[in-house]
Amino acid sequence: MARNARTEKLHTSVTGWRWIAEVGWRHVVGILVIIYCVIPLAYVLSVSLVPNATLTGSNELFRTVSFDNFAALSDTPYWSWIVNSLIVSSVTAIGTVLMGAAAAYAFSRYRFRGRRGTLTFLLLVQMFPQMLAFVALYLLLLGIQDVFPIIGLNSKLGLIAVYLGGALGSNTFLLYGFFNSVPRELDEAAQIDGCSHAQTFWTIIMPLVLPVLAVVSLLSFISSFGDFVIAKVVLQQPEQFTLAVGMYNWVADARTAPWGVFAAGAVVAAVPVIALFQYLQRYIVSGLTAGAVKG
Repeated sequence: MARNARTEKLHTSVTGWRWIAEVGWRHVVGILVIIYCVIPLAYVLSVSLVPNATLTGSNELFRTVSFDNFAALSDTPYWSWIVNSLIVSSVTAIGTVLMGAAAAYAFSRYRFRGRRGTLTFLLLVQMFPQMLAFVALYLLLLGIQDVFPIIGLNSKLGLIAVYLGGALGSNTFLLYGFFNSVPRELDEAAQIDGCSHAQTFWTIIMPLVLPVLAVVSLLSFISSFGDFVIAKVVLQQPEQFTLAVGMYNWVADARTAPWGVFAAGAVVAAVPVIALFQYLQRYIVSGLTAGAVKG
């Protein structure tokens, strides 16, 4: 009996160490990552709830709970900035999906002269960030402003055009790989049934690639919603500012910056992104699940 008890205890000890070596360390890493991500968010939320908050005087989390900073947003151009950001980001996301899907479908299904060279060019374009073209973008929009002011400097449409141009290459290449995974037999069956290329694209192909379209639209929305550098170059007047540019002006001088109002604005600005992610999550998850069991 004593030997069996020692053997069972030794087996339990070995099993415990094996679990730690194979699985347990992953839980530790996951907890550390969660703590690393949650602490800044908790700090920003705490600052937003402290009236007349300062960065150095807000080290005690949630020592005061007040919604004065959120109410103070109504006395600023904050809501017009967030509306501008939502307009720019929404149009950019929709335009990116439509343009990228159309281009990817053409490269995936059609064979034409220059196709391989164009795909290579799109791959090379991804190597250079859009920020390298600041001067060129500014001069280009400045010249266009004299002819078409609606898409020149200090216009939301001009900023949307810049975002669409910068994202078209990478998104087209991403969608191109996904379109190639859709069997061509579906196109042939649709043509036999009398469908045109447009009908095949909208009614058959687009529903099948909906998961990757959701990913592309989400990434496009988030990147354009939080972009500061390009928006700062294009937009010149305060009434045209997006949220990132407008809130930057609040904290340009760190000594007199309204950090409490700034934190409250940051908390409110996170709501559209979280809501969009939650809405598109079902498409992303369904696409991953369908791909996992595809036969």
